[in-house]
Amino acid sequence: MKRLTVAGRLIITALILGAIFVGYKYLGGQKALNQMAEDQAQSPQTEATTSEAESTTPEPGTAANNEATNSEGSAFAYTSPAPVDGKLRGVVELGASGFNSFIITVDKEKRWKLEKSEFGNSLVTENMATDEDVRIGLKKYIGTMLDYGVGSKDIHFVVSSGAAKAEVTTKITRVLKSLGYVVNQVTPEQEGQLALKSVLPAEYADKAFVVDIGSGNTKISWISGGKISALESYGAKYFQDGTDDSKVYQEVSAKAKQVPAGLRNTCFIIGGVPFEMAKEVRKGKERYTTLSAPLAYSKLTNAKSKAGVNIYKAVTDATGCQQFVFDWDANFTIGFLLGL
Repeated sequence: MKRLTVAGRLIITALILGAIFVGYKYLGGQKALNQMAEDQAQSPQTEATTSEAESTTPEPGTAANNEATNSEGSAFAYTSPAPVDGKLRGVVELGASGFNSFIITVDKEKRWKLEKSEFGNSLVTENMATDEDVRIGLKKYIGTMLDYGVGSKDIHFVVSSGAAKAEVTTKITRVLKSLGYVVNQVTPEQEGQLALKSVLPAEYADKAFVVDIGSGNTKISWISGGKISALESYGAKYFQDGTDDSKVYQEVSAKAKQVPAGLRNTCFIIGGVPFEMAKEVRKGKERYTTLSAPLAYSKLTNAKSKAGVNIYKAVTDATGCQQFVFDWDANFTIGFLLGL
């Protein structure tokens, strides 16, 4: 080997390496290398796929799964029948929180459609309004209705049962009489019955009940044996009297438990606080919005809203109802118009 030149040594080394390569290939070495390469390539892909599947597939009861369920349950597939050859009628509600007005088209079959609504806080129930304040407020609502096309004889005024408890109601009645109008005052039971007439679809009469959470009181109503039953309890302003939340919860629960079991599938709900809750989850301009569970509204922090949610929770817990549907158009005063 020492006599070989450098070139000769390189040639002999190359021949030896070539012989080793050929022998390794034919004895299965290349196959083993190929298999190792395939295993190495496939291993990280399998781990990534498993990891990705675990991170994107929610377990039952997880937030992602619940969110999808809540989203699907928020839609309420119902369309109210439209009136045929209807007539315009208007009503002004004198409520515990101020003046509200509604204009509807209603036909002979009592099918109706809300044409215009207006909500305002006149502060009349807070003893902060004079006769002139009341007069101006009422004239505003009357003028709006006349301009819209409602006849003067088709404009009505209703004092809610909650507002009737306030001393200032006498002042309102006096001003209305001076303007030549009649004041229609309703009892809590009548108000609950009227709320049901406006909000409960005929198709749901035998499987649903109605709740109206007002400022002055809450009404719970239903139809059984062809008769409308209505019960009254605390309203969303109970905190102003220093009433304890737990006391209200217990009384509302006791009243709600009287709803027949067969009518607890769905609850149609209206009122000021339910309005605030529905705003949180409304989709577009839908008329019916399915409310979320009471705990979802913990961020409603003002006193009236918190009190209303307490009432809502009491009804929910007492009845076990899982579907509370807010109607953006209905109001107990519309029920009054339907009864004319």
